[in-house]
Amino acid sequence: MMSRNGMDLKPGINGLYAITPDCTDTADLLRRAQPVLAGGARVLQYRNKSADTALRLAQATALRELTREFAVIFIVNDDACLAAQVDADGVHLGATDGELKATRAMLGRHKIIGVSCYNRLSLAQQAVAAGVDYVAFGAFFPSTVKPDAVTADIELLRRARAEFTVPLVAIGGITVQNAVALVNAGANALAVISALFDVADSQAAAQEFLKLFIQDSAT
Repeated sequence: MMSRNGMDLKPGINGLYAITPDCTDTADLLRRAQPVLAGGARVLQYRNKSADTALRLAQATALRELTREFAVIFIVNDDACLAAQVDADGVHLGATDGELKATRAMLGRHKIIGVSCYNRLSLAQQAVAAGVDYVAFGAFFPSTVKPDAVTADIELLRRARAEFTVPLVAIGGITVQNAVALVNAGANALAVISALFDVADSQAAAQEFLKLFIQDSAT
């Protein structure tokens, strides 16, 4: 993307931020991701904690092509090397997934770097000072994917919105029903796994999440 003055601009993180479930069958993973993208997800993060290196490369490569078809931002979880290898739009880092300066040097200034800050505003302050492109907080609600995740309250999101200009991503047990409070508190994006991929109609589910942001922009 180019600005009017000819400078490169990064795509923004906003709206529905879909995160893939663990899946050993690449064809099935693509089959499950396609309706989520068709339903309006703005970001797709590839996350697979159980796959080996070869499978992760194959799946990330396939998802990179799929996201290009839908003009959706593609983020790789935890692995900056893999993100660079498949020319992803960026990487998402946890607390122990790499030093930000080294990650930026590897990916370049035009790629997106996001960081999990859990329930700690201090982590977000450090990450923003180091030049990340977005910060994520959570879990805001009980999560079946990470049942032992630390919990964050909505007041933290309000405080972060008042302090930071970078996009804020909310994660953790998010459904269409409980997401409204997060959007109202300042979340720019909602990171969702189960409420998208563990339902009968993933495209319809994505469309319901999309309505939250359409209504928010109209008010």
